[in-house]
Amino acid sequence: MKVFNSPSGGPFLVWALAVQLVLCGSGVFANEDTKNCILPSESESERKVLDRLAPLAHKNFTVQTKNEKNEEYTYVFQLCGDAGGVPGAGVIQLGSKKTDKPTVVGSYNATQAIGGSDWVMLIYRGGDKYDGHCSMESRRAIIMISCNRKIDVGPLEVIAEDRERVQDCFYLFELDTSAVCPPVQSQISTGSIILIIGFCLLAVYLIGGFLYQRLIVGAKGMEQFPNYAFWVEVGNLTADGCDFVCRSRNREEPPAYRGVATEPLEEEPEERDDHLLPM
Repeated sequence: MKVFNSPSGGPFLVWALAVQLVLCGSGVFANEDTKNCILPSESESERKVLDRLAPLAHKNFTVQTKNEKNEEYTYVFQLCGDAGGVPGAGVIQLGSKKTDKPTVVGSYNATQAIGGSDWVMLIYRGGDKYDGHCSMESRRAIIMISCNRKIDVGPLEVIAEDRERVQDCFYLFELDTSAVCPPVQSQISTGSIILIIGFCLLAVYLIGGFLYQRLIVGAKGMEQFPNYAFWVEVGNLTADGCDFVCRSRNREEPPAYRGVATEPLEEEPEERDDHLLPM
């Protein structure tokens, strides 16, 4: 409480606390890497789009180009930071001469962020005014940031400078990065997951049982297979059941002729005729 009674820092701290309370109540929390970007129409959705670009923060992206008059220019872009060290500049233009003063193409103090599933369009307004084009309005930079999973951050490219309009002129840049790519959704179904878990448990059972039978019990040959006697019995029972269900022949073959008993005939006693021979 003594801090608020300080004559020098009291009002400032009270205002800072009030701003934090308003942001907390509205659900808008700025990322540390993108908090310097000022959104004229602060909204939670636009702030979330801007926060997707956080991996690009604190980096200068530079590109060189030539115009129709063969004049060379260098453009420097930085996300929510001072491009080329120029305070408040998000994009600057440098001439071929080192003595040329940097031209502010867009300022991060007037930022607009529009995003889709795999792209973000960043707009910096409030740049230096044109000298004799576009009704001498302020310059504006549009950076189209697209998804590319193959690279972390690609090079900055100059697409066009449209200054032949009466108003709403702009500089268009393009940048590819994996930072704006949507997360890859898993293509594995529930059945596949169950099968994978089943195979893993089976592998643990077989390997663990084999090591136990071999190292602890001291079994050899097929006896090393875990629960060998149980699985042999299961196999025999399965074979018997399959034989009973799938085979169509009868268990006992019928006799070849009717009226003939299937039991073996008793052997009759041999009759001797020795007494009929003449003596």
